[in-house]
Amino acid sequence: MTSSLPAGLRERKKAKTRAAIRDHAMRLFEEQGYAATTVDQIAEAAEVSQSTFFRYFPTKEDVILIDDYDPLIVAAIKAQPPGTPPVRALVNAMREVFLNLGPDEWESERRRQKIYQTVPELRARAMHQTVSAIDMLAAALAEREGLPPDDRKSRVVAGALIGVVLAIVPPGGRDGDFDPADFAEVEAALEMLEHEVKLR
Repeated sequence: MTSSLPAGLRERKKAKTRAAIRDHAMRLFEEQGYAATTVDQIAEAAEVSQSTFFRYFPTKEDVILIDDYDPLIVAAIKAQPPGTPPVRALVNAMREVFLNLGPDEWESERRRQKIYQTVPELRARAMHQTVSAIDMLAAALAEREGLPPDDRKSRVVAGALIGVVLAIVPPGGRDGDFDPADFAEVEAALEMLEHEVKLR
């Protein structure tokens, strides 16, 4: 059944529900531990059904592992002017997304990253997340150049860019924290890569 709400209101309602589920999940993880927290408990705390929970997050792990900012960064990369080098496109996109986050959004991201760092079963999926990030970034870079999504050069460039990001801010952040200072270091490291390797 299709909702009768206007599209914009419908999307805001979905975003609010998603944020509520994640916020209650993180609170429960912090209070009683990740392993001890069940999907039923999260759904009850967020006042949604279990089926609604799974519409937003396929698994309990995904409450922490899914990065809501990745699609925004991809969209910002695609919106960069033609001819913008890959490194500059990524830096510009990250700046557009992260430097517009409000204090509450930074705090939520810090909590997510801290949980990510302290739960072994979440860290075990870091490699899968990294491969997915490379796939997503490579496809965005290839699209900007009018190339197929599996273009080899785009994948190589995407791998180099993701590698730089991980070198500065590993999964879970440094000491379980992530803030604008970390972004500034990532930006400087990417610019170093652009200067030294001349990725075009």
